[in-house]
This record gives sequence, structure tokens and C-alpha cells, in this order.
Amino acid sequence: MKLLRVGTAGSERPALLDAGGTLRDLSGVVADIDGALLADDAALGRIRSAAAAGELPALDAAGLRVGPPLARIGKVVCIGLNYHDHARETGAEPPAEPVIFFKAADTVVGPDDTVLVPRGSVKTDWEVELAVVIGRTARYLESEEEALAHVAGYAVAHDVSERAFQIERGGTWDKGKNCETFNPLGPWLVTADEVPDPQALSLRLWVNGELKQDGTTAEQIFPVAEVVRYVSQFMTLYPGDVINTGTPAGVALGRPEPKPYLRAGDVVELEIEGLGRQRQELKNA
Repeated sequence: MKLLRVGTAGSERPALLDAGGTLRDLSGVVADIDGALLADDAALGRIRSAAAAGELPALDAAGLRVGPPLARIGKVVCIGLNYHDHARETGAEPPAEPVIFFKAADTVVGPDDTVLVPRGSVKTDWEVELAVVIGRTARYLESEEEALAHVAGYAVAHDVSERAFQIERGGTWDKGKNCETFNPLGPWLVTADEVPDPQALSLRLWVNGELKQDGTTAEQIFPVAEVVRYVSQFMTLYPGDVINTGTPAGVALGRPEPKPYLRAGDVVELEIEGLGRQRQELKNA
């Protein structure tokens, strides 16, 4: 299933995109799309049954904002330097273990919402990423098979980053990762049954129409299953938590000087095979 949330910010309603591309209203079946829903097999079954029976009313998508596909996100766990080609372009050694950092859940916005260039920023960068959405409480998982069984679905994430804040201002990466609007998510939460191999997805990102990133999740140093298993050794993952799994080569940081960092007025578009497309115009904060 392709689950999404539509409407004005803070007042989104749950919806489903059916196989024919028609947007369907889920508000008569479930209250919202969140961790509680993803952990409720009966509720997910009701959605599937209603969709199969043709019982979901159509929505007019014209002019309708698409919000983040997940409400009440608990935490956003991020994996750094998780693509072989990205490590090479930045001159970094591939890590021996996954690099973990966090984004606050309030950085998450809709897939086509405005992204704000922070005040004082000169190095705002782009990163297309595969987001993993957790559907079952996970702690101390023992195998990759067990890890994948705890995944509810996948989405497109844009891990916007400010490199000067991240690298040059001391401390950890958090200052460059948690600026307002720095995690567009969606358009859809695609349930795991529709993604048979998360290591076989193409990822692309354009800036002002120019292709900047063109990669594949096959390049991940630590595949999705290992990332989920590994993270569960250090923290409990709950339904509705999100893991951003890293970005392929092609970011501004990895390019020759003068590096083409983002500015107000730029337009970024990104997509992952089968998971949908985002578009953001940048403005000054």
C-alpha cells in the first residue's frame, strides 16, 4: 500500500494512493497514519479490505497539499557515510560500524514544502536518502531477517545538511542537521510488502533541473537489515520511528571548489524508485 497524509500543515487526513493512481480518503477507516496504526495488524487489514472492496471515497488531488506520510514520529535516527561512493567522494574511510546521529522529529516536513536556508548559512547541502519506518518494537534484534520483520515500510527522505554548522563549528553533527525544515519526508509510506529488496532501489536528485545524485541502495556499506539490527543494540526502536539510511555520491560537499551549495530560489527534486518524488523550493529563514 501507498499511505499518505494530505491537507494543511497540522490538519492532515489519512489517505491511500490506489493501484490506478487515484487518491482515496482513509479518514472513515483510521484516524491517522502513525506508529499506533503501523503496529495494528487489524487496522491495516481494514484498510486493505476497504481498498479491495472499492469502499474508499476518492479525493480530488488538485491543489491538495501532501504532508509527511507519518504523524507523531518518535525519533529520526540517521546513518552517516553509508554509501561506498559517498565515502570515496568525501575522502573518508568507510566506517567499521554504522555512524549514528539524530534529527529531531520536528525537522520533518512534507515532500513539497519549502526548505529554509538557515540564517548565516553558506553551505546548505542536499542528500537523497531511503527512510525506513519501524512497525514493531525492536530491541536487541539477533538477525537481519528479524530486523526486516520489524520494518513497516519505506519512504523518500531529504536529509538537508548545513556543512559549516555540521563540520566547522565544533561538537557533533547535530547543529548542521537539525535546522528547521531539514527533513522533507514522503510523499508516501510504501508498505514493506511492496519493496521486496530494499538494496535494489535507484535514488536520484536534481538541483534546478541538473542531475546531481544518481545512485543505488546496492552501494550501501551497511544494508537496511543490518542497520535496523545494529541500531536495536543501542536503543529501542518503536513503531513510528524513522531511520534515514544515508546518501549516495553527488552531494555539494564532494564536488570541486567552488562547491555548488544551495541558495534561496534553488529548486531541489528527488525520487526513489517506487517510493515517489519530492520537490522543494528554497527560501531564506
